[in-house]
Amino acid sequence: MVHLGSFSTLEILKKTDFGYYLDGHNFGEILLPKRYITSEMAIGKMVRVFIYLDGEERIVATTETPTASVGEFAFLKVKSVEQIGAFVEWLENKDLLVPFKEQKIRMEAGKSYIVYVYEDKVTNRIAASMKLEKFFSKTIPQYNVGEEVDLLLWTPTDLGYKVIVNGMFLGLVYKNEIYSKIQIGQKLKGYVKKIREDGKLDLTLQATGYQRINPNADKIIQMLKKAGGFLPYNDKSDAEIIYAIFHMSKKTFKQAIGNLYKIRGISIENDGIRLA
Repeated sequence: MVHLGSFSTLEILKKTDFGYYLDGHNFGEILLPKRYITSEMAIGKMVRVFIYLDGEERIVATTETPTASVGEFAFLKVKSVEQIGAFVEWLENKDLLVPFKEQKIRMEAGKSYIVYVYEDKVTNRIAASMKLEKFFSKTIPQYNVGEEVDLLLWTPTDLGYKVIVNGMFLGLVYKNEIYSKIQIGQKLKGYVKKIREDGKLDLTLQATGYQRINPNADKIIQMLKKAGGFLPYNDKSDAEIIYAIFHMSKKTFKQAIGNLYKIRGISIENDGIRLA
């Protein structure tokens, strides 16, 4: 199925003076204007395109890459402010509307803001919103302590900075976890410190846990995941068994699970180790 505001790979059906018509499936035939045609394109071939509504509300395709697709958060620059809202830079020949009702503060031309791109189900038009909270995933994040994630720096708070995690979840980086200059809209790598009961994430910008301390710990974590979270081995297990299962010495194994235990990545039980 083809969706507005997203990329699709479509078959070229026919050529006209205006460009190629593509098989748009649920949208019927979709025009790819001739300014986007290249020598590699031909009838019967597949082409990856972005689908959107042009200025006359027609469904069209482009080979351009927008600043953001539907369902994405992005840091976009305001090109102009009109009577109905602000327009942010989106495609070469089309800007994206942020209606006044979707602005938390009045947007100003020339400044950049983090917005969420969505499809208005009433008008079927693509628009953007500054009211990000309503677009975060309502599910509880399924991450492990120390896991690397992608961050988009959103806004400062008294405690630190709110961040958008993997384009889905709300997180917080505390002030004491920030050791270099950062700025709103910056994309960063972060690491999960804690998943709160409300589903929000505490993060750090420094590699933590088994990723920083010991690569052998990463191996143990992966084996725990494959085993469903529990393995019947601990620091009391026989050295030969440890080597046969983990391919590491008992000393190395004890150091690795000790590091994991310190960062609360695992618990060490009488009959084995368990993923925290």
